[in-house]
Amino acid sequence: MNKLGFQVNSAQATPLMKSPLRQRKATQQGFQQHFETAVALEKLTISKHAQMRMNQRKIEINQQTWDRIADKAIEAKKMGVTESLIITDNAALVISTKNNIVITVMDRDEASSQIFTNINGTILLD
Repeated sequence: MNKLGFQVNSAQATPLMKSPLRQRKATQQGFQQHFETAVALEKLTISKHAQMRMNQRKIEINQQTWDRIADKAIEAKKMGVTESLIITDNAALVISTKNNIVITVMDRDEASSQIFTNINGTILLD
């Protein structure tokens, strides 16, 4: 006991010393979750409608082309494009770059006779 009438417990200082480490770990975990969410948001998802259209029209897009489409969609998003038309060798895709979703897909022949509305960016992939 000291003169003020209470006892100082040295064990109380231990949790306070560990607290910044716990906070750091929590912050790192929070950052990791934020980073993983951001990476996941950069990936394109295919709407049920677009998947159905691809199946009906027998449109196949290889992984390398999907990667290029995703990269260009991200690039377009950074430039302020919210709805994009992406034209490949065999398909035309309407993509919401704002939401990273492939809205619809059609083959090139069908796309040549269509009018695309509400598009503020077009990407041609060779």
